[in-house]
Amino acid sequence: MHKNSLQELHLKTAALFSLKLAYETEGQSPILRDDLVMGDYQRDVFELLVRRGDFEGIQVKVRECMGLALETAGSVDKPLGRELGRLVGEFAGIQAMEQLGTPLVALKDYLKDIQ
Repeated sequence: MHKNSLQELHLKTAALFSLKLAYETEGQSPILRDDLVMGDYQRDVFELLVRRGDFEGIQVKVRECMGLALETAGSVDKPLGRELGRLVGEFAGIQAMEQLGTPLVALKDYLKDIQ
């Protein structure tokens, strides 16, 4: 898989897991990639940002999702929120597109684990 495609997939997946954490409730249909709540975080949005090399745009989109996830996890005052906050901080500290890999995958994997 092409490096940009992999970044796009990880970005969209991290967004999906954060929005699932924030909005999905037990007993309701699960949030899927094509649901309206995912409108601003669809793969084509991340594809465009990655292709443009719009690092700041990517940071803004991820920050929006992670803010919702952190709020849902009880902020940094709770164990889940502390770890998520640490991972979000690592991601926020990235200075270039080339550095997205490891922090993004860690963030995505953690969000998946706490679903």
